[in-house]
Amino acid sequence: QVQLVESGGGWVQPGGSLRLSCAASGSIVSVNVMGWYRQAPGKQRELVARITTADSTNYADSVKGRFTISRDHAKNTVYLQMSSLKPEDTAVYYCNADLFVRDDSGTYHYYNDYWGQGTQVTVSS
Repeated sequence: QVQLVESGGGWVQPGGSLRLSCAASGSIVSVNVMGWYRQAPGKQRELVARITTADSTNYADSVKGRFTISRDHAKNTVYLQMSSLKPEDTAVYYCNADLFVRDDSGTYHYYNDYWGQGTQVTVSS
């Protein structure tokens, strides 16, 4: 079974830092673009940051200069280092990836926009 498993969320005071991790597991053949999205209560899910297989990155304007996305290709893992956190960063953060997998029968599948279960980040004093 293919999974994206996030970790690292929690509560932090304004100005603090957190590091999120997301590992793709299962019969992974390759991982293409990986990214982080977030959804605050009453708002639509929005892109936070994305990183390609060539480590090219792009960020939402609201997090530029504060968040850094990176990945470990060997571990099929993506990270989000969040610094100078603000209350408006409070949201559920979701990992997203485009995955090429092989099932038990040997059939290959390409999943565009595969999602993790989400991890809560709360920034408050």
